[in-house]
Amino acid sequence: MIIPNKTFKTFIFVLLLSFFCFSGFSQSETSTWKAQFAVGINSPSQTAFVSTFEAKPINFPTVHIGLQRMFSRNLGTKLDFGYNRLSNASNSPDFKVNYSRINAQVVYDLGSLIRLPQNYAIMAHAGPGFTFVKPLGEYTNNKESFLNAMAGLEFHYGISQGLSVFLDTSYIYAFSGDYDNVVDGFGTFNGNLLTATVGISISLSGCYYCE
Repeated sequence: MIIPNKTFKTFIFVLLLSFFCFSGFSQSETSTWKAQFAVGINSPSQTAFVSTFEAKPINFPTVHIGLQRMFSRNLGTKLDFGYNRLSNASNSPDFKVNYSRINAQVVYDLGSLIRLPQNYAIMAHAGPGFTFVKPLGEYTNNKESFLNAMAGLEFHYGISQGLSVFLDTSYIYAFSGDYDNVVDGFGTFNGNLLTATVGISISLSGCYYCE
């Protein structure tokens, strides 16, 4: 299923507008901007492939790039882009897929709920987004685009006031329908995706949490 270009542009506009509206809710000193970059692996739902096609259970790379705004110590929002490469298993016809997404998410620091050692933090994040899938090789006509919902956890370790490293695990749920014809599903993907990444979070406003 391919979402019309006009609908895609409208949805992206709404995502951007929502992100900047939430970002402007607070101007307190605890507000801080962060840039995030992470690299890792992904695991696709095998039920989303048509008969005879199967992806590797673990694929590389997965790349996440995001901009995050904390408008209080515990609550914030972020806009992030993700890229994932999927490729065929050994017992499947050859194919490669580029799976990309953009999401606007709410971010919540679980430190008020879970007691953690100093310099450690657990961040929960969730929000809607849009996925576009581009097959490579001979299946380039089987492009897919659909809405998604993403949720995950980030486990941070603070190296300094302005820098932390983190491990993120996320699940991306696809709001997609069945293929019109079986051949439309050859070498493409319209299912759910599990990702695990390691990354860095850099404060752009001087300190990670300004007291």
